[in-house]
Amino acid sequence: MHGPVPQGYTPGVANETRKLRRNQSRDQILSGKEKKALLSQPLQTQGGADIVDPFSGTALKSTLLRVGLIVGAVWLVGGLIAAMAQSTWARYIALGTPLLISVGVVGVLLWTLRRARSAREMAGVLSGVRSDEDRKVALEKLDATGKKGDPATVFAKAQLQMQQDPRAALATLETIDLSRVMGQVADEARSQRAMIHLTLGQVSLARQLVDNIELKRHQDPRSRAMMGAIAAETWARSGESKKALETLDLFDLKDEQLVPLRPQLLRSYAFGYAHTGRNKELKQTLKQMLNIDARLLGGFLQGKGHPLLQKEAKRMLEQSGVVPKKMQVQRMR
Repeated sequence: MHGPVPQGYTPGVANETRKLRRNQSRDQILSGKEKKALLSQPLQTQGGADIVDPFSGTALKSTLLRVGLIVGAVWLVGGLIAAMAQSTWARYIALGTPLLISVGVVGVLLWTLRRARSAREMAGVLSGVRSDEDRKVALEKLDATGKKGDPATVFAKAQLQMQQDPRAALATLETIDLSRVMGQVADEARSQRAMIHLTLGQVSLARQLVDNIELKRHQDPRSRAMMGAIAAETWARSGESKKALETLDLFDLKDEQLVPLRPQLLRSYAFGYAHTGRNKELKQTLKQMLNIDARLLGGFLQGKGHPLLQKEAKRMLEQSGVVPKKMQVQRMR
């Protein structure tokens, strides 16, 4: 050993420390089967970590401000017309129109707040789910206390069922009559159902749903991005890759509000690039997904998919050490 010996240094203790560290490292090394099983595990989301309270001061102030501006502008126009009108009936119409519009806006606002309150209650139920037992308790609670036919309750129940039985979740979502609910709610139901159809490999059924989604009527950036990602993946997998990529380009992946949705957006980009043969962009996208979680790439290896996408995903997983090359060779024999 060169240089002065540190005070308290004992060679025997140092050797034992290095041996202990090597043993711990060996224990942490997963076998090939363990790595393969890990890839098939679903990603766990942190319930409640990204829930926005619609009744928070900022959200409520923003909503009231927008409504106030609209109503104020309508009354301003109506007042100006009434002031210049020569006929009594013209004045009545000029002032009556803003009144009717104001009543309608207030009605929509009250409906929105009721729906937001229900959504917040359902978010509270979902936030406590950490295990299969928690999921069972939450489902029982929804069945016991949830409002029958309430979209928020239906969405919450479907989200819980999705983890274990996607087909049951699909059946739950299909209880929402798309022709009898607001357009925003119908679009949300369409996108959730389409996502399940994509998981089950039923791309044509997903296409029938996403073609009727109107992204323009959704103001919340995360809801719009989620629906856009699902629609884009569907279009890419059903022959509309250009449309898919154009839709995805509407969203800024660097936007902090969209951080929870980056995996879904990147997945849709991967399908778009694969189906257009843009191998360079595909590799860059898969690398970003790998840096987030290897299981995101493992999803491309399950079932039938685009050959280029499966090939690149498998190659990248092998190079990262998550999927041993030996396993791949044995499986090909």
